[in-house]
Amino acid sequence: MKVAAIQMVSTPDVRSNLAQALVLLREASAQGAELAALPEYFCAMGLRDTDKLACREPFGQGPIQDFLSRTARELQLWIVGGTLPLVADDEQHVLNSSLLFSPAGECVARYDKIHLFHYDNGRERYVEGAVVQAGTLPVTADVTARDGQRWRLGLSVCYDLRFPELYRQLSGQGADLLLVPAAFTHTTGQAHWEVLLRARAVENQAYVLAPAQGGQHDNGRRTWGQSLLADPWGELLAQRAEGAGVVLGELSRERLASVRQQLPALEHRVL
Repeated sequence: MKVAAIQMVSTPDVRSNLAQALVLLREASAQGAELAALPEYFCAMGLRDTDKLACREPFGQGPIQDFLSRTARELQLWIVGGTLPLVADDEQHVLNSSLLFSPAGECVARYDKIHLFHYDNGRERYVEGAVVQAGTLPVTADVTARDGQRWRLGLSVCYDLRFPELYRQLSGQGADLLLVPAAFTHTTGQAHWEVLLRARAVENQAYVLAPAQGGQHDNGRRTWGQSLLADPWGELLAQRAEGAGVVLGELSRERLASVRQQLPALEHRVL
């Protein structure tokens, strides 16, 4: 199955971000992608953290979800909707949620980001939990490729990448492809992005598809980019440095089976 990671440099304007996402999703579809994943906060990178409150949607309705549904149906594409802000338990918070849409335009899975980013080096400070309510449940979902093969996705978001126990749960539920839509800062991305993604691929013997924000944003934040696809051996199959674009690669059931057979580490787990 051919898959695509969509890299963006999102702005505070939802409408323009959706327009850019549509162009990139159409490009991915035209190049044969059957599944395309958008980055975290693809719909809006606000000037302030609280800007998320203004564009939050109830689960199941709203212009951002309508866009994802309509585009999946138009392009006959599985779409992982990066993340978007959904209504939370109180008015001061949102859920940072990743939604999976089928080629029929149906939302078939929802994952609310569990681990919330907190970083302060004296110059940069991010406290995602000030506005985002944490999720609680790991989520997997099955997609069917055009050749009839079924792939199990393990959903995660950005800062989740630092918590291997989440991916062990996803692996234990049979995940073949781990999704990591992200908006890594340039500082943390330069240090840890690729090594963590490749580690998650190697230790879980699964493909990893990581669509990212990649560039300078209106709010002054610079994101790392480097959207990529890694195979179950940890090899990079495709990658893009910065700027908006499409990263394409192929999933191979034979490659997945070969890695797991030659080094059956998943069968040797004790703890």
